[in-house]
Amino acid sequence: MSRYRLHPDGVQEEALLGHCGHARYVWNLAVEQQSWWTPARTRRSAPSYVAQCRQLTEARGAEPWLGAGSVNVQQQALRDFSQAVANFFAGTHQRPDYRKKHLNEGFRITGVAIAIHVRRLNRRWGQVKVPKIGWVRFRWTRDVPDCKSYRITRDRAGRWHIAFAAVPATIDTPGNGETVGIDRGVRITAALSDGRKLRCPRLSRKERAKLRKAERRKARVPKQSEAQAVERQKIARLRAREKDLRKDWCEKVSTTIARSYDLIRLEDLRIANMTRSAKGTVEQPGKNVRQKAGLNRAILAQGWGLLARRIEDKARGRVEKVKAAYTSLRCSACGWIDKNSRKSQAEFVCSNCGFSLNADHNAARNVAAGQVCIADPRPRSRAGGTTRRKVSSVREPQPSGIGIPSR
Repeated sequence: MSRYRLHPDGVQEEALLGHCGHARYVWNLAVEQQSWWTPARTRRSAPSYVAQCRQLTEARGAEPWLGAGSVNVQQQALRDFSQAVANFFAGTHQRPDYRKKHLNEGFRITGVAIAIHVRRLNRRWGQVKVPKIGWVRFRWTRDVPDCKSYRITRDRAGRWHIAFAAVPATIDTPGNGETVGIDRGVRITAALSDGRKLRCPRLSRKERAKLRKAERRKARVPKQSEAQAVERQKIARLRAREKDLRKDWCEKVSTTIARSYDLIRLEDLRIANMTRSAKGTVEQPGKNVRQKAGLNRAILAQGWGLLARRIEDKARGRVEKVKAAYTSLRCSACGWIDKNSRKSQAEFVCSNCGFSLNADHNAARNVAAGQVCIADPRPRSRAGGTTRRKVSSVREPQPSGIGIPSR
């Protein structure tokens, strides 16, 4: 999607918030009609998209405030919900949930012609025609793609954005025959097999101090007060700046990698499982919950998922996923696996051949070689599980696919 900053005036902003409220209201009604939110004894099949459109027509006639809104915005909210339900049952997305005010502010417009609904004012500014509102200015940072829909959103920092739904073109292969492996970590965001180390930018020390100060003040002021709203706005602006830095870095790095290598190999990480809370339940509470929460925040701040997704989008068909097991414990020179070879977070010294290298660089070379995870050495019981037996940390060398990747 091509995204731009939207700059509405005061009256237009109120109208945009009204569209967001209508879309959120229709979405929440559609969620309420789903069978998983109703008791089993009163459960009925949920209405289809066509039936919900008929109900929307009746509701617009009965409620003047809803009828004053755009029917395009409200019907598109139902269409988006129908697609979200289909994605949930297909197993590709999570179950659609209720949307909240100040958190989920946005709507989508479809069936438009960009040549008619978008016009350029000068070198820096353009206008888009929004139903029931009129022409709204946005920052013209690049050419608007030819598409038939766009989405307007408002983030928690109060900024408006418009995104035109267009699939960007992929980057052509450089044709140099080079293969790169990328190891993702917390200290070093992306370590490449050619020795480069890339770090995702964070807030400056002064900005982090401002963020901590605003969080302390928010915790001390009365709830639902004006002072709390002010502190929330400060926090949202700093968080938005950190997010913008991360997204900008991921875009630039993914473009550089896609232009530099023919084949890109990444670890097949389950980030959602890695950042799952360790709180546990009341009967079985978790251990080291606060430490795990800090690790989760550190992982999410690196933008692992966004970086991998943008590389796959730009280098389509040239990205391979490699199993992450033993990539940090395997020697990239001889293939020996031993946990004692990992001396520290940054030092790797093979206990078999004495090969020494930075730990992240060594793991990236293993990823670039496309090594396959070895089988579980623990014996299987008759019931199909594994028997509890102490297993040595040393594994035999794995010669298949091991070695320095060809440049």
